[in-house]
Amino acid sequence: MTPGTSGIYPSKHNSRANVAGKPAWGFTTILLLLTGGLMLSVTLAVMLGPVAVAPGTVWRIALSHLPWLDQWIPVTWTKPEQYIVWEIRFPRVLLGVVVGAGLAVTGAAIQALIRNSLADPYILGVSSGASVTATLVIVFGAFGFLGRLALPLSAFIGSLAAMLMVFALARVAGRISTTRLLLAGVAVSMMLSAVTNFIVTMAPNEKGIRDAMYWMMGSLAGAQWDTLLIPSLIIAAGTVVLLTRYRSLNALLTGEEAAVTLGVNVQAFRVLLVVVASLLTGAVVSVSGSIGFVGLMIPHIVRLMVGSDHRRVLPVSLLAGAIFVVWADGCARLVLAPQELPIGIVTAVCGGPFFVWLLRRSSYSFGGEK
Repeated sequence: MTPGTSGIYPSKHNSRANVAGKPAWGFTTILLLLTGGLMLSVTLAVMLGPVAVAPGTVWRIALSHLPWLDQWIPVTWTKPEQYIVWEIRFPRVLLGVVVGAGLAVTGAAIQALIRNSLADPYILGVSSGASVTATLVIVFGAFGFLGRLALPLSAFIGSLAAMLMVFALARVAGRISTTRLLLAGVAVSMMLSAVTNFIVTMAPNEKGIRDAMYWMMGSLAGAQWDTLLIPSLIIAAGTVVLLTRYRSLNALLTGEEAAVTLGVNVQAFRVLLVVVASLLTGAVVSVSGSIGFVGLMIPHIVRLMVGSDHRRVLPVSLLAGAIFVVWADGCARLVLAPQELPIGIVTAVCGGPFFVWLLRRSSYSFGGEK
């Protein structure tokens, strides 16, 4: 192992010590602060709205739905409060947690795969595939036999189809290069975006066009308890897979040749990353539409905080992304209440100035190095 790779493959002796110049106690403190910040954000997001609910009431209602605890919690709230907190706000806020966590983790993985600071979860065309099938549901009522799950399930099917198209186009002679992967993603994305625009222009009424455009800019308004489980499981499983391969992700940042010398099977690992990232993105887009800038911006902020070691970048990105989307959705709900903004507008308003700042910050380079 060369001296330059010691921060990528830490030995057992220094596994709990500094990685990329960041002390272990600082990482633990950041995790604890973000965990507390996430709990506070969830509480405030459920409290705030046209009908304000006290924080104690929020958690008493939530805990009363847990097995074994319901008999110990006296009912001190009204039925309208119960409905607002449990049926409307909690599913929406928790969906924000899932979406933000998934986009941020996927963004970190995609940036390592592409080795490009402008890479985001949508660069492989997955969101465009989801948009095609989602607009078919919204505009023409396709997949009606799936009931209220028609939109998320059809969007997920569309994202998987796009992933397979990109994968097939990028695979030449059994190998996948980064350049071919990017080009295939851009080509598929442009073709499917054209199909989506055609579907929207064929909408029989203005409402269909407005609903389709609203979905494509991202929204958590359709959150329900039964749409939370599947994306939550996919994102949890994908994050665990990425965390178990954090050494290979670190090695990819040093370049393909260096990764090979460090013992990484680059071709096989690249295929694994594409599949995991596409599944995570598809799961997120299917329940929220395309929410930009989260997967692009959060990993950069996290690398500035904890360095470029993915053992730290992934869990911190997960928490930071969840907090960001919860607050972005809160702004989308409340800024123009009773009207609601697409959440993609809020994230773009935050993401644009951030990249201007990042561009002007001369000491930053991809990977968080200074």
